[in-house]
Amino acid sequence: MPTCAIVSFRLGLTDGVSIVADLWADALRSLGYEVVTVAGEGPVDRTVAGLAIGAEVPPTHSEVDDALADAELVVVENLCSIPLNLPAARVVASVLAGRPALLHHHDPPWQRAEHAHVDELPPIDPTWRHVTINELTRRQFAERGIEATTIYNGFDTTERPGDRLGTRARLGVADDELLIAHPVRAVARKGIPDAVALCEELGATYWLLGEAELGYEAELERVLASARCRVVRHPLPHSPDIYAAPDAVVFPSLWEGFGNPPVEASLARRPVAVGSYPVGAELRAMGFRWFDAARPQALAEFLSHPDPTLLEHNRQVAVDHLSLPRMTERLADVLDDAGWLP
Repeated sequence: MPTCAIVSFRLGLTDGVSIVADLWADALRSLGYEVVTVAGEGPVDRTVAGLAIGAEVPPTHSEVDDALADAELVVVENLCSIPLNLPAARVVASVLAGRPALLHHHDPPWQRAEHAHVDELPPIDPTWRHVTINELTRRQFAERGIEATTIYNGFDTTERPGDRLGTRARLGVADDELLIAHPVRAVARKGIPDAVALCEELGATYWLLGEAELGYEAELERVLASARCRVVRHPLPHSPDIYAAPDAVVFPSLWEGFGNPPVEASLARRPVAVGSYPVGAELRAMGFRWFDAARPQALAEFLSHPDPTLLEHNRQVAVDHLSLPRMTERLADVLDDAGWLP
């Protein structure tokens, strides 16, 4: 059985790239690969510390080469897309030159103002294939002369209700307390002030699952200290309990490469209020009928008079367009076209 190595800054954690990488690992196994994970941090098969975000010392060529030596195929998850460790990206690109590699792009540098000056990512090589997670990014790649294929993130569409009452008890939330979840890392682009404002408008408890990252700590403390609603800060492992406990989900992001929580909420039959980020419009075009995070009253009216048909509609859209089998089929097509399908 051939080996595929998945490499990134971090893997096996609760960030969006880790979650998608886990699903790709399952898909690759179903297609005939043995999968090993390589990252700077997280519960991985092979740790190369210099790959981590913010690593003080970059990995050496030999460290990365050794970690990937037995891999017939390498999948690079965002490490050669976003410049969070540019020296590591250079080393990985050098090691993979002329080797079968699939670069899976979540966040190219030009999509973030703070990274827009970086023009050496993504690296290119005639042996490699590039995959984007949305059509907007694929078109931007094409404008830069890079051919790519869009593979939307896939989701487990199995009915898994989760433990609503048990999770609320762990959070210290009463059974009849209006709870709105914001299942994100706390960074500036996630729209946390807007999420808090929505909860204030609805008289709801705001549940933030993620910790602050990328220098957002002080601003987060300021926003939450001034909140006129109850705030619960309690992380949970990625599981159905995240969507079983709340009455609704809020996702007022300013920018996302994809945005998994609205889809996951839809699969769990939870109403979700979504911001106007560009790729969100691309997902809405599939048929999702999400609430506008800038108009809290519409969500409030729904919560007062729930309409199960809307929730069922959103779930069916996710099943029809974003299932794991559809994602796996698209991945198989890319591998087959490159001659890499086992």
